[in-house]
Amino acid sequence: MTLLVESARAKVNLTLEILGRRPDGYHALASLVVFASDAADTMTLAPNDPAHVVTTGPFAPTIAGENLVTLALAKAIALEPRLATGSVTLEKNLPVAAGIGGGSADAAAVLRLLKANNPTIAASVDWHALAASLG
Repeated sequence: MTLLVESARAKVNLTLEILGRRPDGYHALASLVVFASDAADTMTLAPNDPAHVVTTGPFAPTIAGENLVTLALAKAIALEPRLATGSVTLEKNLPVAAGIGGGSADAAAVLRLLKANNPTIAASVDWHALAASLG
């Protein structure tokens, strides 16, 4: 079985300006960010295994409740039931709630893994809208 692997790199805000609240309740932002080359969580997809999420790594014990990876996986399956999924392992190397986008990067990485694992139906999924629905 071939495993698919994605890096979920930490985000560093170089500038951040809150412009106001949008109608959807989120804030409008102006920001300049960079992504770390050597600080990241690692996402691994084992295709054809039952869909579930396992967390490992030094910061795995600090994850409380459902994380964005689980939510992203569930929303993707609900949006397109034909998606071939699998077992997702989140190696949590970035601290939780540190403001470096770890959870968001993890969710984006799992969506990239699902897209790569489903080349024949990937075009039927609005990946950007799905990502935006995660917050």
